[in-house]
Amino acid sequence: MSVPWRQKLAVGWYITKQRLRRVEKFPLVLQLEPLYQCNLACAGCGKIQHPQHILARRLTVQECIDAVEECGAPMVSIAGGEPLIHKEIHLIAKELVKRRKFVYLCTNALMMQRKLDLFQPSPYFAWSVHIDGLRERHDESVCRSGVFDKAVAAIREAQRRGFRVTTNTTFFGQDDARSIRAVLDFLNDELKVDQMQIAPGYAYEKAPDQEHFLGVERTRAIFREAFAGGKRRKWRLNHTPLYLDFLEGKVDFECTAWGIPSFSVLGWQRPCYLMADAPYAASYRELVEETDWSRYGRGRHPKCENCMAHCGYEPTAVLASTRSLKESVRAALSS
Repeated sequence: MSVPWRQKLAVGWYITKQRLRRVEKFPLVLQLEPLYQCNLACAGCGKIQHPQHILARRLTVQECIDAVEECGAPMVSIAGGEPLIHKEIHLIAKELVKRRKFVYLCTNALMMQRKLDLFQPSPYFAWSVHIDGLRERHDESVCRSGVFDKAVAAIREAQRRGFRVTTNTTFFGQDDARSIRAVLDFLNDELKVDQMQIAPGYAYEKAPDQEHFLGVERTRAIFREAFAGGKRRKWRLNHTPLYLDFLEGKVDFECTAWGIPSFSVLGWQRPCYLMADAPYAASYRELVEETDWSRYGRGRHPKCENCMAHCGYEPTAVLASTRSLKESVRAALSS
């Protein structure tokens, strides 16, 4: 299956209500980071570079509930760090599902199989497993051998138990059109995951590997080649067609980072979960109303110059799609 109709209808009605109320800025997905600690040290990640006293922090179940209810987003992506390290992560997910939020729990899957008993399959819950390439490429990306095989085994077991399973794949300079096609074919045709999310890697300034982040032109070139011949239509990609057009360079968008706000152990992060140079906001209202959004996005902020990440540009594509009957139909037929 792809995006469930229950989720499509709920999100579509949510967007309609915001527009009827003339709300200018509203969240589509809350990026919830209940901790930054991780059990991997990936070369392209800047999250675990926080000092130890920050890595030791945890959001409580109630803090997570409060953040979700405060912003009102219909979807929640629980990330980190590695969320499964959090001892109450199953309770966080359970409470959000109870509130009929569509929850995607992001994980590197190292702890996933032994944690499956704590979760229940639900149309409101999905695993989102990081798969950054086939075996050799993935293990190179996460800087540990054997992780790819553990992730694949965890995915198969979760599917056997009736869970929805999606994947999240980040591409870097070592990747090309051939490797992109290879991993997406594997996930789509062999593992048969429900959906796949893809993105070019964001250049975290604290990431150990600073040599392999993709620039805008390189990103457009490899995705244009990878998608050639209509390949992207066969993959169950969790993206609007307009965002995929954006990756190819067929269209360009402004960043709408407010569409996927981030709440973590440090508060509401300005402007998105990929950057940490602006002061954190104490509330969602402060984040939306007091952040100078005009400062961010390509052409506006030096740290945004090579960013084409979904957190800034997918919301733009979603909102553009809902304003056009043609694009709405195209989006509905593509997933």
